[in-house]
Amino acid sequence: MPLVEFWQSHASELLTLLGQHLALVLVSTLVAAAAGIPIGVVAARRPRIGGPLAAAASVLQTVPSLALFGFLLPLPLVGGIGARTALTALIVYALLPVIRTTSAGLRSIDPAVLEAADAMGMTPRQRLWHVELPLALPAIVAGIRVSAVIGVGTVTIAAAIGAGGLGEYIYRGLSMVDATVILAGAIPVAALALAVDGLLFAAGRALSWRTHRRAGAGPAVALMLAAALAGVTAAAWPREERIIVGSKNFTEQVLLGELMAQAIERYTDLPVERRLNLGGTFICDRAIQTGDIDLYVEYSGTALTAVFNRPVERDPRAVLQTVRELYADTGRTMLEPLGFNNTFAILVRSGDARERGLKTLSDLAAHAPGWRAAFGYEFLERADGYTGLAAAYGLRFREAPRVMDLTLIYRALADRQVDVIAGDATAGLIEALDLAALEDDRAYFPPYDAVPIVHAPTLLRHPEIGDALRRLGGRVTEAAMRRMNYAVDGERRDPASVVREFLATIP
Repeated sequence: MPLVEFWQSHASELLTLLGQHLALVLVSTLVAAAAGIPIGVVAARRPRIGGPLAAAASVLQTVPSLALFGFLLPLPLVGGIGARTALTALIVYALLPVIRTTSAGLRSIDPAVLEAADAMGMTPRQRLWHVELPLALPAIVAGIRVSAVIGVGTVTIAAAIGAGGLGEYIYRGLSMVDATVILAGAIPVAALALAVDGLLFAAGRALSWRTHRRAGAGPAVALMLAAALAGVTAAAWPREERIIVGSKNFTEQVLLGELMAQAIERYTDLPVERRLNLGGTFICDRAIQTGDIDLYVEYSGTALTAVFNRPVERDPRAVLQTVRELYADTGRTMLEPLGFNNTFAILVRSGDARERGLKTLSDLAAHAPGWRAAFGYEFLERADGYTGLAAAYGLRFREAPRVMDLTLIYRALADRQVDVIAGDATAGLIEALDLAALEDDRAYFPPYDAVPIVHAPTLLRHPEIGDALRRLGGRVTEAAMRRMNYAVDGERRDPASVVREFLATIP
């Protein structure tokens, strides 16, 4: 069975990702409990103070996770690429169930019990710790249970910002259009959610007034606070410096990230951490500016127009020189181009191209009014994207182009959900799905030479990184890149093994 074989061949990686997933859920749930329980107590006892806090948590709960990641990325301390942003978002989402169940559990206590506690001479604090919290504890645990299950599912999205976890398999599978890899992440996530839900349900049922009558809730809550503090401390504890390699979220970028990571491991003694499938250009660029990653591969035309907002330039040498200077002025270093130009490719189905005699983008203009188009969100927004292309060729489609993720757009074309897409000239799925690239006969698209971008302070500390990556300069041809992309997208091979074979050909 392909899925079982995948798990067996990736057992070590699977355990690592599972550990990351569990750690993110555990720490975020404990911190949310440590913060949410006191807020719930205040909400139950002093609604004028606790009510607005609970309302704020409710509003934050409605913010879509990807949007929340976008808001958090530029913020200091809680933002950036990696676990910090993921934990912040997970804590925000986990707070509301804990606050509500704590408040509801306290308000549901029989008033006669509270009167009896007062008659025994208990102070308000003693009554809270020895009567109210123990009686409300099953409800509190139910809230923690909901938070934990929500966290198990939400952590999968955190892989988009380099936080690790089983979501990496899901994103990798989407980029490869490989159901086996998607299921390799999705099934363990579902099993983990069921396991967490079952364990906490059993724990909630086991809690009773008799169990906690002697010890009270104080030790349990204190233990929860201590565990949360220990988790956060462990997450923030300084570790051995690693060279962090990032990539965008499509097959070629994953391959290029893996290529740089393996080159550094092969030619230096530096430890490497991979944060692949991060997202689009803007996430990777912000990450390298803040030092959350140390290097990734960008494309010269993309850097010129999307990163630095400069006018489109057609001369490849002029673009490289301009981009090199712009990066140098902003604390980033552009190394030697890898050797291929991955320009945009406007794609149609090969059968449609043959039937209608389509060879160029000028030919497409006559058929566009009856066709549907789909593009990635960056292509629709960029200066060198759809707006300029439509003006240059007079393209008018049947309806406004759909916005789709790059990992799904090729399959949508092959499955006749759309008729025209913007892809990458070196994409392996062009051959795998029998698609045809139309010639840019008016030379609209600027050059897109693949170039490694390195965080300048990192390169100053470790100049051997530059030496290692210069060995790749000019050696990754368009044909080589297309073969590697096809090996992953068409033959369903593991990116790391494909890169390893390519590196073996370089002396």
